[in-house]
Amino acid sequence: VQLQASGGGLVQPGGSLRLSCVASGDIFAIDVVGWYRQAPGKQRELVANTTYSSGRTNYKPSVEGRFTISRNIAGNTVYLQMNRLSPEDTAVYYCHAQTSWIWGAKNYWGQGTLVTVSS
Repeated sequence: VQLQASGGGLVQPGGSLRLSCVASGDIFAIDVVGWYRQAPGKQRELVANTTYSSGRTNYKPSVEGRFTISRNIAGNTVYLQMNRLSPEDTAVYYCHAQTSWIWGAKNYWGQGTLVTVSS
């Protein structure tokens, strides 16, 4: 599985950005796909994920209601719509996929995309 992330950038507090992650390769094996982030000096943390087939979602509490994860199965793409951004959301965001246990529950990462929230 290969993951290509895009959509980061500089945005003012209160603004919005949409991240995209295009998956390729063994798409059929993907169970869960989502986004993690890592701020300077901090550990990487889960932001949101979704089961690829059913679309069941899970959010970090501090982003729930502001961020929305969605997927376009036909386009093999997962999105993270981020609204009401604050400086605390500044981080490198990574797309992540995990395959089903049938396929070994392997983890895959895309390259990071930097989100900077600043006035």
